Amino acid sequence: MDWNLIRTFLAVARAGQILGAARTLGLNHATVARQLTALEESLDVRLFERLPQGCRLTPAGEALLPTAERVESELLQAGAKLSGAAAAVSGTVRVGAPDGLGNYYLARSLAALAAQHPALTIQLVPLPRTFSLSRREADIVVTLDPPRQGRLMVTKLTDYSLSVYASAAHLARQGAVTRKADLLGRLFITHVEDYAYSRALDYAAELSKFMTRHYECGSVVAQMEAVRAGFGIGILHDYAAASFPELTRLLPDIRFTRSYWLTTHADTHDTRRVATVRDYIVQSVRGNRDAFVL
Repeated sequence: MDWNLIRTFLAVARAGQILGAARTLGLNHATVARQLTALEESLDVRLFERLPQGCRLTPAGEALLPTAERVESELLQAGAKLSGAAAAVSGTVRVGAPDGLGNYYLARSLAALAAQHPALTIQLVPLPRTFSLSRREADIVVTLDPPRQGRLMVTKLTDYSLSVYASAAHLARQGAVTRKADLLGRLFITHVEDYAYSRALDYAAELSKFMTRHYECGSVVAQMEAVRAGFGIGILHDYAAASFPELTRLLPDIRFTRSYWLTTHADTHDTRRVATVRDYIVQSVRGNRDAFVL
């Protein structure tokens, strides 16, 4: 069986559409469709239902999927052993991370690593969402909760803290905040509950009973910028807020502590490229642990 055709099958199964698979594989839409048809013809079975909204696995496709993933796993492990002897770190490593850590720490830190390795391409994807390692959406994932299922290698990166902040301009205009009652009537800049992808994001409830006026933003960066602009008060990551001198930490008795977890897939954990980026992230974050917890 042609591995290129199996690789295309896996990409379509994971993306749920031919166009998404084409982007992943670096091929055009017609080539992916043609390869998928060739695989189906060689097996004399339909693997997908091709629908207007995407591709859905048929029972035959569901049956083929675990076998295809085992083949992929064995090839990845063989590649890891062979590449281990290579002198240079090369290839592409995609890192999925929460947008707070990704934008306010990893973006700068991983740029330094990329500059050290000309043959290594690091793709940082800092988004407020989860990433699937089994579907190869990323090679390394940082999460707010430790994953419980799958052939995954999990390590705790660090705890981090969040506190209540306002800008100097806001406090000058609206008055100081020395107790919770001073929050009444002010605009609370917080996350969009419908897009909360982890239970670790539940800290906003602490202030909601005092602040009934909400401006809700779908990302940490948007919340940070709104607070910096002086229009309201928000709960921000302490390590990120430290970079902005115009922000003042309020109500020191209110603080939230959460954790970051780093996860890789067992199949790629020891590949040279993934191991290099993984170890760098761990050492960098742990080496700056004091910055993450106020």
